[in-house]
Parts: sequence; C-alpha cells; structure tokens
Amino acid sequence: MIYERETSATEDLEWASYNIGIFLCTRCCAVHRSMGAHISKVKHLKLDKWEDSQIQRMIDVGNKSARLKYENRVPACYRRPKENDPQILIEQWIRAKYERLEFCMIERPSYTSGRMEGFLMKRGKEDSRYQPRKFVLSGLHDTLRYYVKEKREPKAILRISELNVVYAPSKIGNPNSLQLTFMKEGTTRHIYVYHDDPEVINNWYMAIRCAKLHRLQIAYPSASESDLVDLLTHDFTREGWLLKTGPRATDSYKRRWFTLDDRKLMYHDDQLDAHPKGEIFLGNQLDGYYVRIGAPPGAKDQGYSFTLFTPERVYNMSSHSEQDRDEWIAAIQNVLERPLSPQDNSISARLIRKRGGTNPKNIFTGR
Repeated sequence: MIYERETSATEDLEWASYNIGIFLCTRCCAVHRSMGAHISKVKHLKLDKWEDSQIQRMIDVGNKSARLKYENRVPACYRRPKENDPQILIEQWIRAKYERLEFCMIERPSYTSGRMEGFLMKRGKEDSRYQPRKFVLSGLHDTLRYYVKEKREPKAILRISELNVVYAPSKIGNPNSLQLTFMKEGTTRHIYVYHDDPEVINNWYMAIRCAKLHRLQIAYPSASESDLVDLLTHDFTREGWLLKTGPRATDSYKRRWFTLDDRKLMYHDDQLDAHPKGEIFLGNQLDGYYVRIGAPPGAKDQGYSFTLFTPERVYNMSSHSEQDRDEWIAAIQNVLERPLSPQDNSISARLIRKRGGTNPKNIFTGR
C-alpha cells in the first residue's frame, strides 16, 4: 500500500487519524491533534493500542480515498503545501480540509471572489511600529489599496498583476505575516503585514493568488490553467546576511541583508527595509555574468568570500560559513544558467529607465 502524506514530507509515517482514515507524518499529526478529537482522533501506529474497528477503518478509507472526498473542490489558485513550507500554510491547509470542509462544499470560499477587504497590521515605512490599515483587494480593477484613514484617499494603490506575496514569519517575527513586494517608479518596494488570526492572513494570501489567476486567464485565454498557476506567486530563492564591499578596493565590508528574487539580487541595511539599498539584475552567463569562490586580486578576503561578476561591475561578498557561501553561489549560478525570458528583459529595462539612462551601468547603485 502507498501511504500518502498531507504534505510531501520525506519522514516515515508514524501516525494516523483513525476516524478520518488517513496516515500522517509527525508535522501534520501535531496539527490534527490541535484541532481536537471531535475532528481528528490520532494514534501512533506502533506505540498505541488499536481496536479492530479502528484498523478496519484505516483499511476501508486510506489517504487516496480521503483525498477524493476532502480535496474534491480545491480552487486552482490555492497553494498546496510542501514539506518545507511555513507552518501557517500547512496548518491552514489541514484545517481547511477537515475542520472547515472548504473543499467539499459547493459554495466557493470567499477568497476566490476576486474581492476582499479588511484590516491588517502594517509596518511603518520609516519606523518599526505596526498600525492597523484597511486593505481593499479588487481583481476587477487590478488593485490592492490600503488606507490610513478609511474615508480618505488610499495611501497607496498596488497593481495586483505586478504584486508578489510571500509568507514572512521568521523575518517579521509573527507566524501570521506576509511580505508584499512590487515595483514602484522603477524600484522595488516591500510592505510587511500581519493579522492575529492565521486563517485571515492565509485567506489574504490566497485571495491575491486568485485575483492574479483571474487576470491571467483573461489576458491569456488559450493558456493552460496549470501554466498560469505557476505564475501567481513565488517565494524568494534565498535570503540572508552577507558582508559586501563598495566598488573601490579600499572600501570596507558592511553587513547587508540579501534577497535573491528570481533574477533580482537585492541588498538592504535591514531585513525589514521598505526599499532595497541596491538591486542587481542577474543576466545569463553567456552575457558576461558569473560567480566564483574567493575575492578577486587586490580585494580584501573575509574568509568565506565569493565574487559576482557582471558586465558593469564586480561585487565582492562574504558569508559567515563555507556552507552558506556555497549555497549562495549555487543559487546564483542556477539563475545565471537560465535563458532570459521576455519578462526578465522587462525587469532589466525598467531598472535602466529608473536610473535615468540607456547604459546598463546605471542599474547598479548603492554600497
């Protein structure tokens, strides 16, 4: 028998919900226990005593049959969790299936409508305080607006089609948090929000994905749904602290928070900055982009250094360990090996226009 998991966890299945009739990994088991025995009755496969009727229930149902029932109407825009995804995504997926029965009902969840509004706690652009702000999502108008005062003009209007959203629990320090990233006047802008209710923040994440899918289906009516789903949102490839020097050999190393967002390598003074200090476009290795271990001749070596070469500038960086350095190099190299897409060229062109010229050297600013 093939024992399927709630997620794609690689650990052995040691638990089961005997009233639902499914086998569980340890991580999913914790969520099932938290829902209460009136929803899911959990036992260990080896350490607990099993009654014949409970064993028969497992034989009669199993994960495949349960999935046909509890995942019968999962919206295409809903992100199904994987092994290393944030806890909120895994927990809300399980609660949506078995506690709220969202994917069994004929009625579609409210977040699929293309419209949503409510209050989220938003971090200030100039300070670290979080204040309640009203957000209004409209897929019809391709906008996400937020207001400082409800009856006044919106503080900002974001285009859904140009918006990316990621879970950000470790960065913000709140398990129910999101980071919104978009382009504003040619540069990247980050907004950080959270809500006390994990279901609410998860619904906002899914609502943005659903609104983006609706827009894409209108723009590309002949495209397959699966191809469009891949374009909805994307997690950052890698984030973390690195040391970085300026363009001169005499410049000292300074600590920066780096974010690899597809072909954009951004660096910030702080991990919750509203704007990156600098943005580096990563092209294809055939066009003169490459990354190497160590510092170039004449540059300072901090021990775990690596160098990013672009046609316009050489970037010297250093990590805190050999493993971290090697993982950064591998992540960047993977980007440089990919062919450029029309969307990649669009990002590069927008950065050039922002810097006020046609010379790609103007893209690379900051220290």
